[in-house]
Amino acid sequence: MISKTVLEKGLDAGTAFEILSIDIADVDVGKNIGAVLETDRAEADKKIAQAKAEERRAMAIAEEQEMKARTQEMRAKVVEAEAQIPLAMADAFSKGNLGVMDYYRMKNIMADTSMRESIGTAGKPNEGEHK
Repeated sequence: MISKTVLEKGLDAGTAFEILSIDIADVDVGKNIGAVLETDRAEADKKIAQAKAEERRAMAIAEEQEMKARTQEMRAKVVEAEAQIPLAMADAFSKGNLGVMDYYRMKNIMADTSMRESIGTAGKPNEGEHK
């Protein structure tokens, strides 16, 4: 292509020689700066995207841990409230607001409820039911 272009433009005009062909022994191609810059930009964008993804992952883990802590906190409050029941019942007994028959009736209802729950969950995996 180079030889053809040289001959078409008549670059040998006005010389004592006629160009028949041009032989190229070595071609040095310079660095494609545009491609290098684009590659560098793509690499930087990739690193930024990875950093953002890592940040989102860390935030998700932190939020999960917060939710686990809140769950434990709520369970502790339930246990604390359940611990108050015997004290309240003793107080009701002593003040005469709860009789022995009321107490036995309540215990019977609790036993029936427990039995129905166990029948209702028969064959199902135990999912941390709270009694």
